[in-house]
Amino acid sequence: MDNLELLINLIIVLLLVPTIMFTYRLNKNLNILRQNQNSMAKLIQSLNDATFKAENSIPKLRSVTEHSSEGLKEVVDSAKTLKDDLMFINERANSLADRLEGVINDSRKIKPESISGTSIKEKDEPSIEDERSLAEMELLKALRSIK
Repeated sequence: MDNLELLINLIIVLLLVPTIMFTYRLNKNLNILRQNQNSMAKLIQSLNDATFKAENSIPKLRSVTEHSSEGLKEVVDSAKTLKDDLMFINERANSLADRLEGVINDSRKIKPESISGTSIKEKDEPSIEDERSLAEMELLKALRSIK
């Protein structure tokens, strides 16, 4: 039996050596964890604080967003109104320009007929009517360029 006891004791010793090594490493890691426990607690506390601040900021952010969207809606509504007004003014200007062009064309047609019955002025001397028709043409060009 001595041999059997010796063999069993030898097997137990061989199994105890890795166990002791494992427990030594485990003890070393546990000591490191205990040393860093305070910094881990601080890290967890700062994470909790950041989460709390973020949760408290959500309602404030929501109210600011709602307030901003109301102001933006007012600006958009007034811009739509102004757009409609500008479109109306543009349409009126177009119709006035067309009417003015018609009047100018009619006055040009009437002008040669009225000149035939009266004395003809010299071509070098610009008349008031010529200056007026030039001003009308410039006005017409300006109105067309606005389109």
